[in-house]
Amino acid sequence: MTRSETASAYFSKGYGCAQSVLCAFRESFNLDEETALRIATGFGSGMGRLCEVCGSLTGGFMVIGLKWGKVITDGSKYGTDTETTYRLVAELASRFKERHGTILCRELLECDLSNPDERARAAREGLFQTRCPRYVLDSVEILETLIDEPGG
Repeated sequence: MTRSETASAYFSKGYGCAQSVLCAFRESFNLDEETALRIATGFGSGMGRLCEVCGSLTGGFMVIGLKWGKVITDGSKYGTDTETTYRLVAELASRFKERHGTILCRELLECDLSNPDERARAAREGLFQTRCPRYVLDSVEILETLIDEPGG
């Protein structure tokens, strides 16, 4: 199964956007399913229904951290691994924004999921089924491109 198919399958089962993206890449990092699902749970709906950065992107940010994140420090805050991670996070967000005009959940869905009435409207209008799958797939696609690019 491709990563896009894996992400779609997780999302179709009822997992969140961040969970679906992270789980599409988890085997590349020997990350077990339960751990990946738990880690990513709070990042859905723009981070815990705050409607901030789209969960499909924050799931992607986690993937970037797993691949390039800083684990050894010389005592400084930054360094090569941090700079690479930050650059790729910014690039993922930039490419997503080029496609969708924003990286914010509230703008992508045109509603505020922290408001129960608006959340009910989003469900009633099928926004989670009509919009979110595209965001999940685009994040996976962009991530795969970043991972395969020179310097990525």
